[in-house]
Amino acid sequence: MKLRRRHFFSRTGQALAVAMVLAASILGLPGTALADPVYGTQSIAYSGVSNPPTSDKPQSKLWWNDGSWWADMWKSGTGWSIYRLDRASNSWVDTGVVNDTRGSTLADTMWDGSHLYIASHVVTITGDGTPKPSLSNSPAKLYRYSYAGGKYTLDSGFPTTITNNSSESMTIDKDTTGRVWATWTQVAGNSTSGYTNTVYMNAATNSGTSWGTPFVLPVSNPNPAPDDISAVVAFGNGQVGVMWSDHKSDTVWWATHKDSDAANSSWKLQPALRGNGQSDDHMNLKTLQADTTGRVFAAVKTSLNDISSDKTLPQLILLVFKPGTGAFTQSTIAKTGDCVSRPQIILDTQNNLVRAFHTAPPTSVSGCAYSGVAGSIYEKTASMDNPVFGSGRGTPIMQAASSSNINDVTTSKQSVNNTTGLVVMASDNVAKRYWFSDRSLGGTPPPAGQAPVASFTANPTSGAAPLNVTFTDTSTNAPTSWAWTFGDGGTSTAQNPSHSYTTAGTYTAKLTATNATGSSSATATITVGSAPPPATGGITVVNSSTSNSGTAVTTASLTVPAGTAAGDVLVASITTDLNPNLTAPAGWTAMVNAKSINSTSTSGARAFAYYKVVGASDPGTYSWALSSAAKWGGGITAYRGVNNTTPLDSPVVTAADTSYSATSITVGSITTASNGAMLIGGVACDCSAPVVTAPSGWTERWEAAAGQIAEQADKPQATAGASGTATWTLSAARAVAAWRTALKPAA
Repeated sequence: MKLRRRHFFSRTGQALAVAMVLAASILGLPGTALADPVYGTQSIAYSGVSNPPTSDKPQSKLWWNDGSWWADMWKSGTGWSIYRLDRASNSWVDTGVVNDTRGSTLADTMWDGSHLYIASHVVTITGDGTPKPSLSNSPAKLYRYSYAGGKYTLDSGFPTTITNNSSESMTIDKDTTGRVWATWTQVAGNSTSGYTNTVYMNAATNSGTSWGTPFVLPVSNPNPAPDDISAVVAFGNGQVGVMWSDHKSDTVWWATHKDSDAANSSWKLQPALRGNGQSDDHMNLKTLQADTTGRVFAAVKTSLNDISSDKTLPQLILLVFKPGTGAFTQSTIAKTGDCVSRPQIILDTQNNLVRAFHTAPPTSVSGCAYSGVAGSIYEKTASMDNPVFGSGRGTPIMQAASSSNINDVTTSKQSVNNTTGLVVMASDNVAKRYWFSDRSLGGTPPPAGQAPVASFTANPTSGAAPLNVTFTDTSTNAPTSWAWTFGDGGTSTAQNPSHSYTTAGTYTAKLTATNATGSSSATATITVGSAPPPATGGITVVNSSTSNSGTAVTTASLTVPAGTAAGDVLVASITTDLNPNLTAPAGWTAMVNAKSINSTSTSGARAFAYYKVVGASDPGTYSWALSSAAKWGGGITAYRGVNNTTPLDSPVVTAADTSYSATSITVGSITTASNGAMLIGGVACDCSAPVVTAPSGWTERWEAAAGQIAEQADKPQATAGASGTATWTLSAARAVAAWRTALKPAA
């Protein structure tokens, strides 16, 4: 059983803080200095609330609106209240608007451009060692406020009830149809019969007015350990995603759902992160609406510190989901030796940065007894396009002089820029004080006191259905909210949304940009033609899945992609560290077997690729045995309409560059024998960080990282014959191998 220490420090109090300093000599760690440098600003005191008021981990307590930062803060003797940051005096000002008066609650907030949403739930904190069932008759409530003239007013009919049970955490988001989504995990059972934990969802129509009946997330085994939690995010072109930790399977799971589908059906499941010690219950999701691919950024914490003394293993990981490929990439935010915990992220669109925040001991302490010790809040940054974080804990942004107990950093769901600046908040639950950090992100502020002049670009403005269009706001005079209508009934309040036109026709897209002074509108015409006939000769992509292990293991397991059926053909590729051999599961045929990338017992990597025709009763997961323990990355794509007797339409061609200076690799041409063949190929890299870009005209289906880079892509070829060469590119110089072949159509 894992020893979970998530709440140990914050509940024990100041006496334990002193004890930890005294224990440092026993543990061989430096003690805390009498006075650390002060970073950030100490704020209001609080009392009468059961939990640290800036927790829980996936939740957001801050939002930006009408030129100011706002927060949902606990006011002693009153309850949860809306505060505004007065930047002139560097202080939080109570607006007098009170929502929930229950001291047993925590909340998640969301500003959608026209309304403020606060989801307040009764908290039951549980653990693997001492599970506590969720409490009935403990309603979670949604408060919705309108804003005008500098004031928030509770809308008629609110609060509404999300669920009648308590939970450790709850988060909300809003999709393109106006549905408000909520997710939480609910523990049931007792010490005699045992405990179960279940991922729950609910959805409310008409912007939170009418909630349905809470339902269990309809995917395979949504039952993690009692300590696990979930979080929800709206992203990309009309989708909702739910992520949850699962200690029992050492997996962070990811389920996605189209906004147009019924709330409790049509969810697609895949692992986001899998491997021994890869799952913990710390996570925070962010989506960048301005991103043309609708990427989702997630910060998660591993449990590698619980199972290994190796201080170079990843402790905090950034996962980036690419809807275009259906796959995750990952990079290390901080390592186990950095003693960090409770990650949060916010997206800085002004500087194209992911800003990561976390708790670690104060600057005077170089080590720690275990990850999760409260102390100070640190920040690290990386490019959103190539998120490589520097070493160490990062830059301190909140730290007290003598009370080393700051923890539970919280941020906003919104992105930040030079107009908003950056505000993050945390709490010292020993001194019972809020702390915050506020700073400019650079640039010249926009003119004040002027209504926006609306304008935007659309790309593309014409094409065949389905036509995916990216809208980019170019309005001037600092709008604070955006209202889009796309002409086909679709709407959005994101600043830079994407929208899919599924039916041929001519549409008028309209943006209304608003700030405190006024508003204006702009339009553009989108022309959508009929969809062209399929060019793949009947071969279609069903779905993909990917996984990896950042630690050395002897088994590589890959999940069968969602929606796979008998007769489909699976194509899998795996990259292993060093030089193990793989033993494939029954029924798999090797296409690339141990292609060397300078592989030895101390360096290099090996590439493998396989195919299999799916049978009537195939398992849901396939496992390859490694001849020696190694890190690995891999994935599977399922194809439909492939010849089941002779799946390959051409020989397999490979290439390798072992110079460790390659930023691209070209694989020679193949010659297809059939019209409508599907070109397939992939890359294996002796690395775990760079991003792979597929050849021009190819579609990347997945990319697995962390253990070892593996990537797979495809391209239909309508007419038989020579395909021409294919070149993959890397974002950094590495040793790399690549392979390619083609699938034969069934007819």
